[in-house]
Amino acid sequence: MSTWFMWFIVFWTIFLVTVMFIGGYFMFRKFLKKLPKEDGMSILDWQDHYIQETIHLWPDDMKQLLEELVSPVPELFRDVARQKIAGKIGEIAVEEKADVITEELVVRGYIMATPKRDHKFLLKKLNEKQIDVAPYQALFK
Repeated sequence: MSTWFMWFIVFWTIFLVTVMFIGGYFMFRKFLKKLPKEDGMSILDWQDHYIQETIHLWPDDMKQLLEELVSPVPELFRDVARQKIAGKIGEIAVEEKADVITEELVVRGYIMATPKRDHKFLLKKLNEKQIDVAPYQALFK
């Protein structure tokens, strides 16, 4: 067997193992979110519950605002991000007994559901939409 082919096999094996570890990591994270907590419902179950409970409170303009806010998220992850953010907005709306989803609820929920490492992209998008972030500065810390 030639030397170059042997090295090709070695590097291909390393590549496949690395890709499988990365995929396994993300699958394991999803598995952990699906495990039931003390109350019998998982993080994803609660997220779906809040979305279903508040789906009738979303006016079309707030749905459009959410779509525009998640537009910087890569398309591959956009559905997951949208679900997580809508779940957090629904949770806040249920806690506050809101009659309708407002821009203030959407922005607060978006900030709370977004990881801190992505806040700079969120701030950029809010500035593009000309939304004042001064009332929400405490949520960025």
